[in-house]
Amino acid sequence: MKTNARRRRRWFLVAGSVLATLIAAVLGVYVWAWASTDDSTIARAMIWRESDVGDQHRFPARRISAGAHASPLVRGLEADLALSGERENFDQFLHDTDTLAFVLVHQDRLVYERYFGGSTRESVQTSFSVAKSFVSTLVGIAIDEGLIGSVDDRITKYVPELAERDPRFRRITLRHLLTMSSGIRYREGGGFPWPFGDDTYTYYGVDLREVALDRTKIEQPPGLAWQYNNYHPLLLGLVLERATGMSVSRFMATRLWQPLGAEAGATWSLDSERSGFEKMESGVNAAAVDYARFGLVFLHNGEWNGRRIVSKRWVRAATGADGAIDQASYHGYRYFWWIDVNRPGSFYAMGKYGQYVYVAPDADTVVVRLGRDWGVNNVAWLAIFRDVADQLERAR
Repeated sequence: MKTNARRRRRWFLVAGSVLATLIAAVLGVYVWAWASTDDSTIARAMIWRESDVGDQHRFPARRISAGAHASPLVRGLEADLALSGERENFDQFLHDTDTLAFVLVHQDRLVYERYFGGSTRESVQTSFSVAKSFVSTLVGIAIDEGLIGSVDDRITKYVPELAERDPRFRRITLRHLLTMSSGIRYREGGGFPWPFGDDTYTYYGVDLREVALDRTKIEQPPGLAWQYNNYHPLLLGLVLERATGMSVSRFMATRLWQPLGAEAGATWSLDSERSGFEKMESGVNAAAVDYARFGLVFLHNGEWNGRRIVSKRWVRAATGADGAIDQASYHGYRYFWWIDVNRPGSFYAMGKYGQYVYVAPDADTVVVRLGRDWGVNNVAWLAIFRDVADQLERAR
């Protein structure tokens, strides 16, 4: 009996020692992670976990300065909106769907502007993948200026080291990147035993230039299939840096933000202080009314504030208005803009958690919705934007 008791005590001591070691190891890993979010992608993924609208405060950022004078955004007659044809309180619906800002511009007049959750007109709101539509526009401006030859330029013209690693990169053009049809492998989530996929590295990476140059791998020839892929905007960011000789934020400030007459400065989140590269696939942070001004540039075929900002040809190609058909078009996607297949001619920039810049040329309307979460799904939001545009047209 005494022998059995001694064995049980010994077992409990060993088990307790093992458990204490495991707890210490886990705590040690988390202490390391907390201390390493400036230097480690994995640490960020562990500590920050799922993305949210507060990420603009976690990442370092580069300022995008506004000009001396804001472009006019005259307030028009307040729109009396209904939801789905019913006299339901539209403001309450927006509040209940975690909306932070909802802005409507009709015939160049601000007809509806609401803020929730403590946000105001001056609040800087993040936009997630709406940033991709800014990237596309900057590529168009660089082409207009002759800094980039055309969308049919090969990526290796600007990033030759890719071909040194794999000659098949020579087949990929900027058009393939813009239409998400490059053939570069992309896995959103990881699998056992490594849980971190390409989403983790392209979102939380502390050196996104290195990620774009070293982690990209060819899976199939370009132009065959569409796949939403966050390596594409990263590679285009490298092209923009090298073609323009300045940071992407600086190019955006001088060629887009100031010419369109933004009323407030914006920021673009960076991968890290050390690397200083814009996140590219996300991270543009701005006031809601300035997102509306960006939409107005596209509503007016590249002109706003009395200036030509990007060519009409680019706007039509980027949004599918030129009628061109390619593999990406079948997915309702062109040059980092989504096409509303249920409202021909309309298109939109879209980001995670329901960030939108929706442009309806037939109704002369731009809709901006920014939120903490989706509230309702993408299909429902698009139906609401179409309905709102129709209501504005009927009331005209």
